Amino acid sequence: MKLSLASLALLVGSAAAFTTAPAGRAPTSLNISPGETKASDKVVQAFADKPAEDPEFDALVKANFPGAINNRDLATRVVELLEEKGFSPSNTLLATSLCADELARVLEDEFVSIYGNNFNLGGLSGFPFAGNTGWGAMSAHVPDDGFCLTIHGPHVGITKDGQIGKVERSGIALVDNCCGSAIAASNYLKGITDGSANINPRIQQFTDFQQGAVQELILPFGKRLARADERMRELPYALYDSQEVMVTDIVNTGKGSIKAGLAVLGGIQINTAPDQLDYFHPLRFDYYDSEGNVVESMIDELTA
Repeated sequence: MKLSLASLALLVGSAAAFTTAPAGRAPTSLNISPGETKASDKVVQAFADKPAEDPEFDALVKANFPGAINNRDLATRVVELLEEKGFSPSNTLLATSLCADELARVLEDEFVSIYGNNFNLGGLSGFPFAGNTGWGAMSAHVPDDGFCLTIHGPHVGITKDGQIGKVERSGIALVDNCCGSAIAASNYLKGITDGSANINPRIQQFTDFQQGAVQELILPFGKRLARADERMRELPYALYDSQEVMVTDIVNTGKGSIKAGLAVLGGIQINTAPDQLDYFHPLRFDYYDSEGNVVESMIDELTA
């Protein structure tokens, strides 16, 4: 079969798009005009129309998730810490590994309004299903001599009256499950541990392979969840521990593609009613240098 020169060029270009760029990578700098708005100023703009903090609900969230902070405070502190290292809207690519649920877009959109459009690495329950290939493609899109901020983690809902694993959604009278994928995986796992499960031998079928993967990835946490005082509260932390293994492996595999630096923020998204601020429990905030070494944990400064 003969291929035209145009066809060959298209094939080569398509393959190159998913190859981690070597040290002599082609320029990818963004044409940003001088005098750009600082990230810290964009935080103010991003939250200008958001609800004010509700002290009573704030106390409820923090009683159930000690260490959680509302998204406004999270964004403010993250941006302040990263500005000290040279991160700015024009030299930073935002990458996210968050659940497919529209409620996970709240945190994502808030950071998009600060740093610009994100590269999506995530799928159901927040697992980084884009994998090494996605990370390689994302890394090639980071501006020359620029930075990447990666945010990852599962999510969980909490209602105004304190139900965990449920949340009020805009336009829906039903108080709905959150995260539905995580709860389905938890129920599957519970069936295994108590002996009532109908084991699915086609767990990796392509029509639902992400959910099948979530169910497999949570299997090691059966006893931990069974022994938990509040299963729905413990569930996102079990998922996070599973995801953290994947994220760390993906970052370590692709760390040669880091440009000026990489910040990885991991934790639990806590979704709330539409008239409340969402929350986040930070569990990791690491800074990698251009050599791919973790040179600083900023978690203490973030949560202070």
